Amino acid sequence: MKLKELREQVCEANLELDRRKIVIHTWGNVSGIDRDKGLIVIKPSGVSYDKLTADKLVVVDLAGKVIEGDLNPSTDTKTHLVLYRAFPTIGGVTHTHSPYAVAWAQARREIPCFGTTHADYCNGPVPLTEPLTPEQVAADYEGGTGEQIVKRLGNEDPLSKPMVLVAGHGPFTWGKNATDSVLNAVFLEEIARIATTTVMLAPAAAPVEDYVLNYHYQRKHGPGAWYGQKKS
Repeated sequence: MKLKELREQVCEANLELDRRKIVIHTWGNVSGIDRDKGLIVIKPSGVSYDKLTADKLVVVDLAGKVIEGDLNPSTDTKTHLVLYRAFPTIGGVTHTHSPYAVAWAQARREIPCFGTTHADYCNGPVPLTEPLTPEQVAADYEGGTGEQIVKRLGNEDPLSKPMVLVAGHGPFTWGKNATDSVLNAVFLEEIARIATTTVMLAPAAAPVEDYVLNYHYQRKHGPGAWYGQKKS
């Protein structure tokens, strides 16, 4: 993919967050990576979505050096970079402050897989990171945030759990590209909203049975996935 095309894809992905109403003002950012060139395109810091255009996006390398752009990259850039370096299969990262997902992050609770809606998009509970230590905050808050996400995922396939809650902060999602990472952010917010209602109605609600979870996840994402139409 040419850098111009990646700019357009990442710009459209950022604007989709606004269209889906899961960001307010400047509360979010999306990035995408060109793995061959080792370049990341990301939203500039503090620019509202109604003023965002592809030419305003910033290009950085995997070390965080600005390669193209007159504006400062997102303040969350270091978190994105840690994820790209740790998870070579991902091609896009999204961060939002969508209210239901943030509420679970602030409550310091992972989101149990209560049902099949959740299971369709995340293979198990939505993980929750440990809080950052005082040393991490002082040394490199954004980089430390990425490190806590990587630590929490451990050896799990990041594409089978493409979402996480950062304790006291909010959600990060990722995918094969910027567009997919935004879809996962939208799905996460809906999962969090439904889970909130579930625990209001039934505080002791149990997670869905593992065999149901696995069936639903595999039919969309497994090696022999059969959901949807076959590509010709």
